[in-house]
Amino acid sequence: MKPRITELQEKKLVGKHLKMSLVNNRTGELWGNFMSNVKEVRNIIGNDKISLQVYPKNYFDSFDPALEFEKWATAEVADFDNVPGQWETFVLQGGMYAVFDHKGTSDNGIFEYIYATWLPKSDFFLDDRPHFELLGEKYRNNHPDSEEEIWIPIRPK
Repeated sequence: MKPRITELQEKKLVGKHLKMSLVNNRTGELWGNFMSNVKEVRNIIGNDKISLQVYPKNYFDSFDPALEFEKWATAEVADFDNVPGQWETFVLQGGMYAVFDHKGTSDNGIFEYIYATWLPKSDFFLDDRPHFELLGEKYRNNHPDSEEEIWIPIRPK
């Protein structure tokens, strides 16, 4: 599976976040809270949702499934005017990304392939910026026919 390499423009996001680890995965709680209240946000651009991870520096140096990171459930907005009180803002900085078009569930080894096979053989290093999944209209949680884009921050070797 070969990704497309693209330059992302800065995005303004509104959403909610939680600290979690792979061992203490709170993704369902996060997205349940987000989806039950998303209609409060008035200036959303399009219908796509963005599942975003902010990893601490050196998170990928020695894998530890108990190490915590921030996970965000977000939507892109035109601006940060009139953001409802319990919502948080996030500016996703632009930069180079490897974008993998993925079909299936997230537990089918796609992330292991990206980090352990594709990245070491590529002409890129992992960059220290947020990772995210773009969940469009063909996304269906934990369904074998689900489709999403996996965005991995990279920089040239």
